[in-house]
Amino acid sequence: MLYLAEVQKQKGGLLGGSSKTELKLLACQRTDQNWSTVSEEVIAAEEASKLNDGALVLVELTPNRQVQRIQEAGRPLVNILQNFSRQVEKYKLKEDEITQWKESLTFQAQELNRREMDMEVRLEQLQQMEEDAQHLDAQKQEVDTSREQIEQLQAEIERNRQELEGAWEHLRGEQRRLEERLQEGNVLDPAQSQKISELLNRLSSRIAPTDIVREHLHLAGELVERQQATLNPHWQNLEQQRILTNQQQQQVDQLAQTYSDRQNTLKQAQDSLAQQTAQLKVNTAILNCKQEHLRIIKEQLQSQEALSQQINSLAATSGNVPTSQKVDIQALEKMPLDELQKLIQDLSEKLEIDSTFVHDQEQELTYKQATIEELQQKINQAADQDLINLQMELSDEQDLYQMLNQTLVGQRRSLLARQKFIKQHQIVLWKRQGQSVSDAQEDNSIDFSPVLLQVDSRRQQQSQELQNLEREIEQMRSAIELDQGMIDNQSHDLQEKQQELTTMEANLVALKTEMTECWGRVNLYQETLQPIQDCVDELKQKLQGIGESLAEVQETADYQLQAIAEIRQTVYGLLSQPELVAS
Repeated sequence: MLYLAEVQKQKGGLLGGSSKTELKLLACQRTDQNWSTVSEEVIAAEEASKLNDGALVLVELTPNRQVQRIQEAGRPLVNILQNFSRQVEKYKLKEDEITQWKESLTFQAQELNRREMDMEVRLEQLQQMEEDAQHLDAQKQEVDTSREQIEQLQAEIERNRQELEGAWEHLRGEQRRLEERLQEGNVLDPAQSQKISELLNRLSSRIAPTDIVREHLHLAGELVERQQATLNPHWQNLEQQRILTNQQQQQVDQLAQTYSDRQNTLKQAQDSLAQQTAQLKVNTAILNCKQEHLRIIKEQLQSQEALSQQINSLAATSGNVPTSQKVDIQALEKMPLDELQKLIQDLSEKLEIDSTFVHDQEQELTYKQATIEELQQKINQAADQDLINLQMELSDEQDLYQMLNQTLVGQRRSLLARQKFIKQHQIVLWKRQGQSVSDAQEDNSIDFSPVLLQVDSRRQQQSQELQNLEREIEQMRSAIELDQGMIDNQSHDLQEKQQELTTMEANLVALKTEMTECWGRVNLYQETLQPIQDCVDELKQKLQGIGESLAEVQETADYQLQAIAEIRQTVYGLLSQPELVAS
């Protein structure tokens, strides 16, 4: 299991005891992205003696609490912090998306509440219109009743007129007979004059009185005026609704134009985003090609590094490894054998410790190589959204591999130089002990420096090419990340605009439906009012005609009464002449 630990060194006492190196466990890795604190446990680890006191390391322990592998924790901690930063950024983006969805849902809820209130208002208007329609139906029934009464009045007037004309015909016949008898010289006897008086009285009594009819006509006119007064507010309300509906129709037309403009703008933005996405894919393909080239160069560098290591091993075997320390042969020959043996033993023990540390680092290098290959496989199978993160993680692992490999190059050379240094001491010891030393053991060096210089020159060229290519890849990666961020922002903006456009379309459809209902109510209102208004206008015309006929009837009745009075005077004049009566 992997732990994060702190190196603690305890110095020896006053008697010169050796120092003790321990590891203080701080945290334990549960999963790839999950670390938890542990109790402050301290374990002995002489493998960390080369590290500074207080340094942070990653240590892998066996179930028996034995140190299996140690590495410095600086770079892995940086990777962990980078991954944590990426996770925080992802969580922040998710929170922003959740916030935007909440705002969108709030807006939709407000819109639904507004539409519900509009529906309630429209329901109240419909109920009011139903009440008005019922009221108008009642008025229509009153108008029909008035029409029937007026038609009855017309029939009664017509009947009275016919009776009056019959009476006049009878009176004219009597008048003609009277004139004929007067021309013949006959006079009236009392019985005849009595009969004529009765006839005149009957004729006077048969003249239809117009006061009652006029009163009914006046009441009918008042009823029609009341009905017209009742209709006038409805006509005004109808006109107001028509004006309001026209205004709303203009707003709907403006909203439809705005919707069309925004739809065109959204289409242009979508086309632009598609072009940017296509260009991003092209740049990503170029980046992949450069990364593949980078991988090949790194493989070549690794091959050259392995070749350099093999040459250095051959050089070490042959004894041709430059050493920074010069061996004082004379001092070694004068040194007591015990001290020389003790010196060689100490140097060999230190070399063994350092060799173990270098061996652990070589294992760590092998692990890094395996991690890089695993990441390469993941990249080959990864989706677009995970590709950039995996590529960044691969670049970090490759940087760690390169740094560790360069460190090992120097350490291997140092080990080889120290092996040669110890070998020279061993040769002096063998000679002093009287053991035979062959020429091959004493000097079997071969000059590998030209080959090493050529390999190093080629490696430096490829390292420079690698740095340039890494710089280009980093620049392209930054540009791609920037373009990806812009595309993500534009996609997010387009989604919001699409949602706004969808909401606007729903509102537009609802408003068009509402406008259709409004025009339907206006037309229905007018279709309900117009027949009643036509009936009222017809009643007005009929009442006006009846009034004119009634005036003619009154004039005729006055003329008849005057004629009856003249006839009565004429008859009385005849009765008052004695000579006519005597004859």
